[in-house]
Amino acid sequence: MSALGQRRGWENRRAGRGAFLYTGGVPEGTPTTSGDAPPPPGGVAGAPSRAGAGAAGASSPEVDASLYLHPQTLARLGSFELRARAIVEGVSSGMHRSPYQGFSVEFAQHRPYAPGDDLRHLDWKVYGRSDKLHLKQYQQETTLDVVILVDSSGSMNYGSRSFAEASGTGRSTSLDGRSDWTKYDHATALAAAMAYIALRQGDRAGLTIYADTVRASVRRASAQAQWRQVVSALSTLPLAPEEAGRPTALGRAVDQVLATLGNRCLLVIISDFFADVEQTRAALARARHRGHDAVCFQVTDRAERTFPFTDTAPFEGLEGEPRLRVDPRAIRAGYLEALARHQQALEAAVRSSGYDLQPVDSHDWLGPPLAAYLARRNAQIKRSKYG
Repeated sequence: MSALGQRRGWENRRAGRGAFLYTGGVPEGTPTTSGDAPPPPGGVAGAPSRAGAGAAGASSPEVDASLYLHPQTLARLGSFELRARAIVEGVSSGMHRSPYQGFSVEFAQHRPYAPGDDLRHLDWKVYGRSDKLHLKQYQQETTLDVVILVDSSGSMNYGSRSFAEASGTGRSTSLDGRSDWTKYDHATALAAAMAYIALRQGDRAGLTIYADTVRASVRRASAQAQWRQVVSALSTLPLAPEEAGRPTALGRAVDQVLATLGNRCLLVIISDFFADVEQTRAALARARHRGHDAVCFQVTDRAERTFPFTDTAPFEGLEGEPRLRVDPRAIRAGYLEALARHQQALEAAVRSSGYDLQPVDSHDWLGPPLAAYLARRNAQIKRSKYG
C-alpha cells in the first residue's frame, strides 16, 4: 500500500481535514473528467421501495439513501442498463446471454434433427435447399448476478471535499460525525447506484465490504427490499478511527468472494487501487479464469492526483506508515511521476484480463460520468455482439 495519507493541521479548505501524506511509497491516481453541476434538491427519484429490514441491526440509525446519492442521481441512471460482456449463468429468464442454448429469442445455430425433437422448430428453408432436416437453436437469455466489492481500507478514509457539498441532502456531517466527504463515502454512493441499476433490470445484486479481509457482506438477491439492505450495510460500516489503518488485501477478498460463487457473475470492484499492481493483476486473472466479468472503478480524490500543497508540514500515513515532516515542493515532481507510472501499470494490469478500469473523481457528481460510462460500455458490447 502506498503511503498516501492525511495531513493534519493543514488549513481547512471546507473539508474538515487537510491533505494527505507521501512517505516514500509509490502513490497512485488517475485523471478524470469533471462532472456536471448538481441537480436541484429533492428526493431520490425512482428509488425502489424502502420497505424491509436493512443489513444493520434494529439499533442502527435510520438510513436515508439520499445522504450518499445526490437527488435525482438514480433517476439519471434509470434508463441505462448494466450488461455483461461474457455469457453468464443466471437462475431465471432475463436480458443477458446464457451459455445454454434452447428455443428462445435470439438465433444461435442449426443442429441436425434427432428422433423425438419438436417438429415446430424445423427449418424448412434449409430442408428445401439441402433435403436434410435441421432444427433452429436460439441463444437463451438469463439474469445476471452482480457482486459489488467496496474497499474500506485506511486509504479510503481520505477526502478534501466537504460532506455538505457532496451529500444528497446538504447535511453538513456524516452519520459518524465527519465533515469531510471521503473516498469511501463516494464509493458507497457508487455501490448503491450500481446495485440500483442491477435490481431495476431484474438482476440479482450482492455486496462485499473488504479491507485486509472481508468485513461485511449482503447475499445476492433480487427482492424489492434488497437495495435497502445494500444501502444499510454501506452506511452502517463507517471507517471507525480504531479501524482506519487497515491495509488492503484485494487478492484475499477476491478469493473469499470467488469461493462463494457457483455461477459466472459480474464483479464490480470499487477501490482507489493503492496496492501492488502485480497483486491486483493476479486477483483479476483468477476472476477471469473462473469465467467472471468485472468492472474496476478507481475512486481518487482530486488532491491525490494534483498534489497542490506548498507549505512544509507533517504528513501522516493512513495505513500504518510513520508520520514525516515533508516539504511538498521538493517531492511534487517525483510524486507525480510515480503516480503516472503506477497508473499506466494499473491500466495495463486491468485490461490484460479484458476488464474495464473507470476513473472516478470524488469531487465530481456521480450521475453524469457513471451514465456516460454505462452508455459507452453497452455500445461496445453491442458492437462486439453484432459485429
